[in-house]
Amino acid sequence: MSIGALAAILGLLVLTAAVPRFSSEDAILASGNADRGRIVFVAAYCSSCHATPGQTDPLKLGGGLALASPFGTFRVPNISSDPVDGIGSWSVVDLANALVAGVSPAGQHYYPAFPYTSYTGMSREDIQDLYAYLLTLPKVSGKPPPHDLAIPFRLRPAIGFWKLLFFKEGAAEARSSADRGTYLSETLGHCAECHSSRNIMGAIKPATKFAGGVDPEGTGFVPNITPARIGDWSQGDIATVLKTGETPAHGRVGSSMADVVLNTAELPQSDRDAIARFVKSLPPRPTPHP
Repeated sequence: MSIGALAAILGLLVLTAAVPRFSSEDAILASGNADRGRIVFVAAYCSSCHATPGQTDPLKLGGGLALASPFGTFRVPNISSDPVDGIGSWSVVDLANALVAGVSPAGQHYYPAFPYTSYTGMSREDIQDLYAYLLTLPKVSGKPPPHDLAIPFRLRPAIGFWKLLFFKEGAAEARSSADRGTYLSETLGHCAECHSSRNIMGAIKPATKFAGGVDPEGTGFVPNITPARIGDWSQGDIATVLKTGETPAHGRVGSSMADVVLNTAELPQSDRDAIARFVKSLPPRPTPHP
């Protein structure tokens, strides 16, 4: 192998390495407020994925939910306060690096099935508060089964290449002072992660952002939430959907959106109104073909 080729390989390895954003000396170590952290928790829909299937308590975060995808089946991890099987032994820096950089405490890339691509804009204060709240929740023992992925997708270092192409890491404090509705919808609520179409590599197609598309799990079609589809809904209509799940035509949202409403119903009315304002401000985009 030539020196040039070796240098290119080494350079690629450096560029695709899992690099945590925060270190143990970082100010992110400041203690958070668990009461505020509860609002972050429901705004980010943590229980919708991480609550253990088959039980009714949304605060038992033992994981195990199977997420189907074109790449195989992902299994949602245990994020309860259990120190062995959950994240009870994590520091707030560990949580911050997972949310903002998509990097595990062991220094591995997380698969973007975990929406750190949106959470990367979280404020430091919200991360600290969420950490404080998570530690108040019940310990749940047991680890979910491992991911069941096709062989090429089992290589986590390859995620570093994916990140080079599609992931823009944001400063943790980037959007904390921005419009509240934008922050709730784009960052904590990660609405685009479902309400968009994806390319062959699983990244959101920018031209379809919020315009709906095939459900990431391949089990249906996620609706377009731009004015091209719901332009006749008022801001109040949207806020009502987020509180009750009832649409203006007296229907009800279903599928994973029903789980989302269980969370948004617990937000302050001002937050639901802020999300509704954001949705009303979206540019109209045509619904992609299935």
